[in-house]
Amino acid sequence: MSKKMKPFVVVFAISCLTALSVAQNSPQGTQTSATPPAANALTTQERDAAIKQFETTRDNFLKSIAGLSEKQWDFKPAPDRWSVAEVAEHITISELTLGGLVQQKIMQSPAAPEKRDQVKGKDEMILQKVPDRSHKAQAPEFLKPTGRWPTEADLVKAFEKARAANIDYIRTTNDDLRDHFFDHPAFGTLDGYQWLLLISAHSARHTEQIEEVKADPNFPKE
Repeated sequence: MSKKMKPFVVVFAISCLTALSVAQNSPQGTQTSATPPAANALTTQERDAAIKQFETTRDNFLKSIAGLSEKQWDFKPAPDRWSVAEVAEHITISELTLGGLVQQKIMQSPAAPEKRDQVKGKDEMILQKVPDRSHKAQAPEFLKPTGRWPTEADLVKAFEKARAANIDYIRTTNDDLRDHFFDHPAFGTLDGYQWLLLISAHSARHTEQIEEVKADPNFPKE
């Protein structure tokens, strides 16, 4: 594993573990209470940009798995590599957990507007570096696929529900996402909005992994 990617794996594991604990007690994508507009609520441009990212990466992921046969769905390029089904499960698990992390962990931390200067320019960095598969990484055990959903249709339904909840949160929230922070060992301090972008970028990264599986010379023709 690349030394540069090890911190990313560590924080991703910690983040998702926290979110998993939260998700057991709170519905994914549901705010704990109605909040009035914050002074530093997202701008229209920020909302639109994030929604576009979430919609584009959603569509790309769903397109990448559409119309596959059972053999194609379960094909593994090598014993130590994931099938399309396993990558899709990993994307869906992450979608479910990280939305909870933002809403129930990051947004419950104290606001710290003095940290804003520390995160300037990191929106673009996340969208560029997270999907970059030139650096490989291993998922933590609790995010590895174990066949949580019995069929592809069940998995797609779970993903679409989680992604819709995250998009709805971005579209409607009055939370001051730019004033709440959570540290990332590889990227440094990130604000709540940037952690949302990380969800979308993570699905883009693994959609590319699905395309790599499908490009394998032994991938079933039908």
